[in-house]
Amino acid sequence: MSGYLVLARDAEAEIEVKRSRFLCTLRRVEEETAARAVVERLRKEHWDARHHCSAFVLGPPPQPVERSNDDGEPAGTAGAPMLEVLRGHEVSDVVAVVTRWFGGTLLGAGGLVRAYGDAVRAGLAEAGTVRRELRRELVVEVGHAEAGRVETELRSRGVLVLETTYGAGVELRVGVAPEDEPWLQAALAELTHGAATARNAGERWVDAP
Repeated sequence: MSGYLVLARDAEAEIEVKRSRFLCTLRRVEEETAARAVVERLRKEHWDARHHCSAFVLGPPPQPVERSNDDGEPAGTAGAPMLEVLRGHEVSDVVAVVTRWFGGTLLGAGGLVRAYGDAVRAGLAEAGTVRRELRRELVVEVGHAEAGRVETELRSRGVLVLETTYGAGVELRVGVAPEDEPWLQAALAELTHGAATARNAGERWVDAP
């Protein structure tokens, strides 16, 4: 199944190197405008810091959108190593911002590369990851009287229930691997004595349970 890793949660982590503070902020985003908005928000929030270096990776492999910015640090010493850490952890839909307060001691190019990379590693350790997978989205319509039982049974069999909408009837949106669609249809027939079927509503990326 096609998939990739994303942050399990937003996170922050701080390290100190020769009295310089490096605060890594990790946020889950899905669009470049959202990633840049995070950078600008942190720039305003931490206005007293000298640098707000960033890197982001968006979208599924094999060709995600990738950007990095050194924000005044020597070229290649901040954004690029941050991006390399994100690549190495194979995580996407993420923006990393490392805010640096200068401690008075120059770290040199090698020291900066290590510090910015280590800050992102610390942030990722705090955030953790989950797998995002492409699922077939199916819509199941059932009556109110049996909706609870059917939903409970589907969840107990490992079906990912994405949404439940109550109206004249109850609409369950579920996500399954494409190869599992025949199995789901058979399970629905069993649970509802042939009264319910699932119609295809396309595909969507979802966090795997």
